[in-house]
Amino acid sequence: MKIGIVGTGAVGCACALAAACRGSAREIVLVNRTRKTAEAVATDIRYGTPLGPKVEITDGDYDSLAGAALVMITAGVNEKTGGATNREDPQGRLRLLDKNAAIYRDIVPRVVRAAPAAVLLVVTDPPDPLADVVRQVAGQARVISTGTFLDSLRFRVHLGRHFAVDPTAVEAQVIGDHGTQQVFLWSAARVGGVPIAALMQERGETLTALRQKLENEVRYANITIIEGHDASQYGIGMASARIAEMVLRDERAVIPIGSWQKEFGVTLSLPSVVGSSGVIRVLQPELALEERAGLQKSADSLKAALGRIGGHA
Repeated sequence: MKIGIVGTGAVGCACALAAACRGSAREIVLVNRTRKTAEAVATDIRYGTPLGPKVEITDGDYDSLAGAALVMITAGVNEKTGGATNREDPQGRLRLLDKNAAIYRDIVPRVVRAAPAAVLLVVTDPPDPLADVVRQVAGQARVISTGTFLDSLRFRVHLGRHFAVDPTAVEAQVIGDHGTQQVFLWSAARVGGVPIAALMQERGETLTALRQKLENEVRYANITIIEGHDASQYGIGMASARIAEMVLRDERAVIPIGSWQKEFGVTLSLPSVVGSSGVIRVLQPELALEERAGLQKSADSLKAALGRIGGHA
């Protein structure tokens, strides 16, 4: 099976490396506005492929995406270049929407012409409203965003650290948008099936203190990374490669991921079954009143951002 990656900046390179190392696809094609850059990245990774699963990684133009089952779009202005690294800015990643929407309106028609049957995975920030831009331009529904999948992984890692357990034993999700209005599902968070609130009580700790600290660590993880390294790239690269596997293998795995939500009128993340056509089914988690209100606030924020660029979901 074949995947395409459009954009070979920091995030596109991380996606390509993760997909190659994991064996996410048998064939990976890299496309970039400067072909020489894509060629260099493909060549560099190719030299390491004898050490991992069988994979062919090449550079190409848009026509080379033909036959891809999934195309990741990573092109665009990143947080550092776009000035989205201020924790006090309520817009957060949405500050990048205007410029990246213009880039997407140029790129997406070329992708769709070459690979009309592909699932389109939006990785560029802000991924949720950009997914709605893709739906408008592409005129098809097989569009998903990385959404809050990475945020949920970060949530699990931080909870695992706090309770000194392997994060694979932590059940915890972030839903809504991949941005400042994301919603943490504390009501459903568990470690080995035990509610977080019960574990906190056993330890003589208050959930309020942990919640404020941990939510800030997760919500602004990208900024913390960028302050020490120019781009937040490796986590999203690994998450994107994993999503590609779910699609290519028709896994029917359940993760929080961005897709069009009719109830809210925008693309946002809810627990979803992911398979060969993208999101196959959306699951509706039981939400506390505060979480339900937060999800609506997240949707309203995304609608406002789309309205600003003259878009509609």
